[in-house]
This record gives sequence, structure tokens and C-alpha cells, in this order.
Amino acid sequence: MMTNGVVHANIFGIKDWVTPYKIAVLALLHEMSTTKPMALLDRRRLNKLILPLQQGPDLTLEQFLKIVEECCLRMVNAVKHRLFLMADGELQDMEHFFTILPNAFSDSEAFKTSVVGLFMRQMLLAYNKLSFSQVYKLYKSLQQYCHRVQPELSALPTEDMELTSNEDPSAEHIDKDELDTASLHQSELSQGPLSQKQAEYFLARQAYLLKNDENKAMSPAKLQDELNNILKFNPDFAEAHYLSYLNSIRVQDIYISTHSLLHYFDRLILSGGEGKSNGDEGYGRSLRYAVLNLATLHCRFGHYQQADLALQEAIRIAQEANDHVCLQHCLSWLYTLEQMKGSDSVVLTEDSVKIAAHFCLPYLASLGIQSLVQQGAKQGMPANKLLDALRGTDIMHWKQSLSELIEISLAQTTSIWRMYGKSTMARQQAQLLLNMNSLEPVNFSVQQNNTEAFAVALCHLAELHAEQGLYAVVSDIMKHLKQQFPPHTQHAKLWMLCDLKIQFEKAMNDGKYHLAEPHVTAISALNSTEGLYRKAQLLKALNQTTEASQILQQLQQQCEKSKDIEMTIRCVFVIRLDVLGLRRDLHHIILLFL
Repeated sequence: MMTNGVVHANIFGIKDWVTPYKIAVLALLHEMSTTKPMALLDRRRLNKLILPLQQGPDLTLEQFLKIVEECCLRMVNAVKHRLFLMADGELQDMEHFFTILPNAFSDSEAFKTSVVGLFMRQMLLAYNKLSFSQVYKLYKSLQQYCHRVQPELSALPTEDMELTSNEDPSAEHIDKDELDTASLHQSELSQGPLSQKQAEYFLARQAYLLKNDENKAMSPAKLQDELNNILKFNPDFAEAHYLSYLNSIRVQDIYISTHSLLHYFDRLILSGGEGKSNGDEGYGRSLRYAVLNLATLHCRFGHYQQADLALQEAIRIAQEANDHVCLQHCLSWLYTLEQMKGSDSVVLTEDSVKIAAHFCLPYLASLGIQSLVQQGAKQGMPANKLLDALRGTDIMHWKQSLSELIEISLAQTTSIWRMYGKSTMARQQAQLLLNMNSLEPVNFSVQQNNTEAFAVALCHLAELHAEQGLYAVVSDIMKHLKQQFPPHTQHAKLWMLCDLKIQFEKAMNDGKYHLAEPHVTAISALNSTEGLYRKAQLLKALNQTTEASQILQQLQQQCEKSKDIEMTIRCVFVIRLDVLGLRRDLHHIILLFL
């Protein structure tokens, strides 16, 4: 999460310039305005396409025509004819196109104020600022763009096309290497310097996809290459460093993620974005949140000692600055860190909830209450108290439109009902979550459905169907989970553990103990507690009672220390049954009581 990130308007300090791709977009707009008899659906699709084409990166002619063809086949031929008329003709044909371009919109009041109007005026102004030699270079690059002549000249240099620049007599002597850019490949960006809108659009799109649907984002290696290309032209671009940090976390790269995070805050401070309105306070605020983000990064990688040191430093700086909001964030991460280490954090969590409510921070207060509910469920609190606590926070979630917390609440309710043996209510809550429309604004045609709450609900449904022996349905659910949460994503561990447990139980029920043994090793790699419990079950089934009893007693002591009441009851129940000498499938008996 970008706790302290601010997207600045002027990224590269350069303006948009005329490129062959922009001429292709202008040709599309011209044909749309002059082609009156057009199907309503086709025009609607083209209108929705205009803004992404203007704000997005430059595309090859094949990519551009393919996108337009998906909207309106008739328009593709008209645009292609217009472009090749200029490319195959003479320089005056391109001049004539820019001359007649405003005439198509002369009768429209939207010409001066609309997105289309602003874009056309900007391109016309940029074109009129060009010298004759620059116009000729643009014409040659248009020919190469249309006929795919290598090397492809997709853009003229910034120095030539800047809107605010004056004509420079030495512009004709610019080295040829400065004019050429690398050929456009199949990625979303070109290898040349990007305009302000292109960089902003690319970063906003990829950040949104990483948050809401990682499958649709670029692959980690490809995205890092594009970010390196952006940073090559502007190393002080803070937001690119932050996206590099998010991308590195996907592949669990501690070195690059730490490096990018520190560079992000360094560049944010150097850019003056945080200090313009707040003076020295802007610098201090960035420093506090930089240390806090570093602590969260170490928490994510399991470096508890480093995370604790970073948190203490963030708390010290926040106390000196009397920043109560930052202190509350630090406190929320402090009790989260204690939970990760297996310590009792109930007192810290309760204090965090009280302080967050005092400073009117509903998100942190609700998050604390949900953490208390989770801890209470593990410690065996009555179900009615847990559900009442969640019900009280749900009202605030809906009022504040906190969709992320609504999803977490529904997933927790599903878990509680299932933990206390109410499978019907658990299925109902899971279906309610899966069929709920997200309150988050849907951008880039992405529906928010790859959160941890969705993964938890689907895993519960898979286990509930497995308990009924409906393994065909379980297979379908697992197939969907694998598609929605690929192995490299952060929530893949949930369905991996669920799948292994289901396969283990199926092998045990079928008496195929040789197939269950590999699953024990795999489960232990994901969850040591569950792995020990399954190992004891397997040893018990193989009549190795002494070894199974020793493991269960060891596991019981660990669970009593961590106050994991559910696993403690399981261990005690199996031990007692073993003492009584009952020889039957113990797991199904345990499920009846849970």
C-alpha cells in the first residue's frame, strides 16, 4: 500500500510531441467525425476507445488497427486508407491532412472543451511549432511506421517536438542516434522516452492490476524491464521505484524490493513533493513512513528482529513529531508482528482499537476488531460473541464503503461457522461473498476478485464439498483457484495447503497410506502445525502408536503455549481415543465434534 505516495503531475518535465502513432489516432478521430452513418454500437465502442488510445503508450500500426478492428471493421479500412494516402504520397499530403483536420470539428461545440478537442489542439500546436526539417523527419518516420521499415522511428526527440520550445537553428544538426528509437516490441511501452501521460497511464494501470487482478498485470520480469527503461531516462522518478518495489515483492526478492523502497522515499523527498506545502514537516513525514514501510517489508519476509527495530525507530520519530496517525499505524503493525511471532497480542490489539476510535480512524479500528475476533476464535471464545463483534463492525463498513473490510468480515464469518460445525451457514456466507459486487471502482475492465478473502471462501467451499465426497466439484473449485491465484501470487499458499489436506484425507479414507505420506511432507513445508498433526494421523493408521502419541503430546504442548485451542482439542481427543484403544478412522470422529 502506498501509505505516503503522491502522484506528481509533471513526471518528466516534457510535453507531448507529434508521433506517427498520434497521427494514426488523429486519422481515426477525423474519420469518426466525417463518417456520419455509423451503427450506434460501433460508435459507442469507438468512443470508449478514444481515451485509452490517447493516454496509452504508442502502439505499432498492426496493434492499433487490430484494436480498432475489434470495435468497427469499416473504420479500419478508412483509417488505413487515410494513413497510406499520406505515407505513399508526398509531404504536402500530410500538410493537407493537418490543414483540414480542424474543419471536421468546426461545427461542434465540444471541439474546444472535450478530451478529443484538447488532444487535437495540442497536436496541432505541436505540429505548427515544427521547423521544415522537423516536419520532413516526421513525414519520413510516418512512412517507416506504415511500412515497418527498420529501424522504426516511432517518435521524434523531445528537443524537437516540445510545445514550449522555440525553433533552434542547430536542430537540423542533431545526431541521428538521438532521432532513432528502438523498434517497438510487443510490450506495452516503447524503448524510447515516454511522455507524461504515457508514463502516468502505464504506472496507474500496472499498480491497479497488481492490487486487484495480478493475472492481468505484466509478468514480473517484463514489468521490471519496462520500469528499468523508464528509470533509465529519469532515475528520480519516485513512483516508478515504488512500482518496482511492488513488483519485486511478487517474486520474493528482498534485495530489489528493499532497494526500490528506499529509492522511492529518497526520490520523493528530493522531488520536493512532500515539502512544498509543509516545509520541513514534509521531509519528516516521508522519513517516518519510509521506516514504517521498511518494517512492513521485513514482516512480510519473516525478518521479525529487523521489523521490530524498524518499528521502534518509526515510533520514536513519530513521537518526536507528535504524529498520532503514524503512531497508530505503527501500533497496528506492532500487534501484527507479535501475532506473527506467536506471542499474545490481545492487550496491544485492544489498545490499538481504542486509540484508533479516539482519533477517528475507522479502517484501523475495524481491522483491530477483526484481528481480535480471529484471536478469540483460536482461543475458543463462544461463537455468539465473535459474530456479534463482527456484526457491529459491518454496519460501519457499509457506511464507510470499506469493501475490503466487508470481504474480510464475510470470510471470517464463514470460518467461524465452519469451525463451530455449522456447514450450512458457512456455505451461505461463502456464497454471499463470492456473489457480492465489489464497492471498489472498477478500472481497466478488472473486477476485484483475487483478494485473500475470496481465496479463503473458495477453500472453505472446497473442503466442505470434500467432506461430502464430492471430489468432482472440489476439482473444479481447485482449478478455478489455480487460475485465479497462480503459484507465484501471494495468496497461492492458501489453496495449496487446502488442496494437500484434501488429497491427504482422501488417501487416508481410501487406505492408500503410501500416497498420503508425500502429502505430509508437503503440508509441513506450508504449515508445520498441520504437518505434525497429519504425521501423527498417518503413524496412527500404520499402527505406530508410540511415535504418534509422542508427536501429539509435543504438538499439544506447542498449541497450549500459543493458545491454539482448536488444535489442542484435536490432539487431546486423539490421545484419549488411543488410550481407550478405539481402532477406527479418528479424523471423521473429530469432524463430528468440530
